[in-house]
Amino acid sequence: MLTLILTGAVAICGVMLLPWLIHFPLRNAAIVDAGWAGGLALLGVLYAVMGAGWAPRRIAIAFMASVWGLRLALYLLFTRVIGHPEEGRYVQLRKQWRNNISLKFLFFKFQTVLCIVLAVPFLLASQNPAPAFSIFEYVAVVLWVVTIAGEVTADMQLSAFKSNADNSGKTCRVGLWNYSRHPNYFFEWLIWVAFCLFAIDSKFGYLAFVPPALMLYFLFRVTGIPATEAQALRTRGEDCMRYQETTSAFVPWFPRNNRQAN
Repeated sequence: MLTLILTGAVAICGVMLLPWLIHFPLRNAAIVDAGWAGGLALLGVLYAVMGAGWAPRRIAIAFMASVWGLRLALYLLFTRVIGHPEEGRYVQLRKQWRNNISLKFLFFKFQTVLCIVLAVPFLLASQNPAPAFSIFEYVAVVLWVVTIAGEVTADMQLSAFKSNADNSGKTCRVGLWNYSRHPNYFFEWLIWVAFCLFAIDSKFGYLAFVPPALMLYFLFRVTGIPATEAQALRTRGEDCMRYQETTSAFVPWFPRNNRQAN
């Protein structure tokens, strides 16, 4: 297993070096997000190909990881990088850092470590020799299908809203966005719960709990909700504040009316 981890580490280092280099001519650091998703897809496939576990299980985890990762990477590339100005949160970082920006953007390499940690369920499942799927794995596959559908729906609804020029400066309240301020983040987290469940019956399966816990921490405390909402408040002001007062931050739920919120 150690050889497999080292091979994965070398591969992901190379993958994450590429977007760091590309972001210089692009002047768009959002490419790191696409690289992160693509890198995890690569690790899922690499672990499955090199793993010693039951072949159908390795095929299943490779499929789940690659479909999720490549779909997200392409979505991010086409909606935040190619033909788009740099996202507000990265623009804000440039303003705050001012000097030695290129070196400070080496946080891209932190994504390398994060990818290795998050890919633990892929590694564990690829090494599981049990010759049949467990109940946890069946539940994981069902949850994965539901969450992929939810994330794709949320992304499509937001993209359609932003593509309408009449919505400039407004907050999206369409579809799932009427029930959660961050339905994409909610379903993203559930995908990691699905990966965790798929690996939980493997040797050292308890380690599979780390990625969803870490993802939840990042979403609520680091680069997810705090940065996204700070940028939304800067660009949409009062409309965003009203949205925050009435709409669940994470788990989709029925919106509160303004009288209850006040």
